[in-house]
Amino acid sequence: MKQVLKWGFLTGIATMWSVVFAQPTIDGTRDALYGSPIVVQDTQTGFGDSNLGQVDYANGSELDAAYAYVDMNAQVLYLFLAGNLESNFNKLEIFFDTGPGGQNRLRGDNSGVDFGGLNRMGDDGSGNGLTFDSGFEADYWIGVTGGGSPYALYANWAQLLTGGGGPGDYLGSTGAASNGILTGGNDHGIRVTINNSNTGGVEGGSGLASGNGALVTTGVELAIPFAAIGITGTGIIKVSAFINGVGHDY
Repeated sequence: MKQVLKWGFLTGIATMWSVVFAQPTIDGTRDALYGSPIVVQDTQTGFGDSNLGQVDYANGSELDAAYAYVDMNAQVLYLFLAGNLESNFNKLEIFFDTGPGGQNRLRGDNSGVDFGGLNRMGDDGSGNGLTFDSGFEADYWIGVTGGGSPYALYANWAQLLTGGGGPGDYLGSTGAASNGILTGGNDHGIRVTINNSNTGGVEGGSGLASGNGALVTTGVELAIPFAAIGITGTGIIKVSAFINGVGHDY
């Protein structure tokens, strides 16, 4: 089963915070600046409950809570997704609805980025592609994965045009608990890192969670320039994030 977090927020609500010129520190650990979670996970994870407690390697994947901070001065969206991403190249799929148009049912003719992984989630012509909730039309996607020895985190990006065929790029790679700066790709100014040391939060299984995801303080953290995901001033940003298998097709 996929483990999903979905939420929306206004870019304008953070204007009063950003005037102090503070930004979260990108390191995979939640700063107090994020405030309260926008959404907390209520479902157990079907991808295993990690118990290693290591900053890089995890033997399970889970999403526990989601946080956002909008720096209107620097025009940067900060996201913190509390939890773990198993170090076997499981995927964290993050979709953004930031403007008019986009794709409610994911098309199969988007960018072939990440070895065609994005399109494996899309419509193969049978009408069975990944379909979002009514009112969510994805405009951009960021995919995150990690593994290997030594551990490395990798990220990819694509724009999802209403008619398909949008651009896509490999963003680059970094280490665990890094400052999020990516190397080896076209990073679009995006930074991303991970701290995989969580051993709390939700449990493994397929029912309602009894663990408190709001207590988890480590996970995947991103700093995303507005221009990289089509944010143009104030308005509603909708985000859908979920854990997927190695081939983007679980």
